[in-house]
Amino acid sequence: MLEHFQWLPFLLAITVLTMSPGVDTLLVLRSSAVAGWRVGFVCSLGICLGLFAHATISALGLSVILLGSATLFTAFKIAGALYLVYLGIQALRSAWRPKGLTLNLPEGRQMSAKMAFRQGILSNILNPKTIVFYMAFLPQFINPEHSAIAQSLFMAALHFIIAMVWQTFLAVMVHRARVWLARPKVAQVLDSLTGVLLVGFGIKLALTQR
Repeated sequence: MLEHFQWLPFLLAITVLTMSPGVDTLLVLRSSAVAGWRVGFVCSLGICLGLFAHATISALGLSVILLGSATLFTAFKIAGALYLVYLGIQALRSAWRPKGLTLNLPEGRQMSAKMAFRQGILSNILNPKTIVFYMAFLPQFINPEHSAIAQSLFMAALHFIIAMVWQTFLAVMVHRARVWLARPKVAQVLDSLTGVLLVGFGIKLALTQR
């Protein structure tokens, strides 16, 4: 399969895409700032595992069905938008009571790896833009003489590796700056910015047309 697979153009394109700031980057940065690079790594793991779901859906053609149905697309889009807005409001609530890098969670609990993983994978899977991207982008690199699913999963694996390396690097950098980021005023600015951006991403997603 590899001799027919135009992997280099895909590799370059997916690297540029991965390094472009977006919801994924925002979630990894904030989880790393709140709970350390390991939790940021787990958040990234959740995000990147969602890529395999999108690759499989795209290869099976289910994305065509989803994008072909206004009702299904709207429902999926609204679910993703509401989740992003929820995360944004959570960050904004934390900004109202700046105490360093903490989340406004019940019983004073800190962000756990399980929570970060859930946020990561849900934000990715509930984002129809990822389905649209995989549906439009992956077919350009698929050789029709070979299994579409195998090739799609292979490309998702490449995307997974690149994204994990990049986001883990960001998580470690943020973790090293935690002493500075732990200052209440800095945390307030971080939470406020994160909240506004997440709510903005959610609204933008809600307004996305098929």
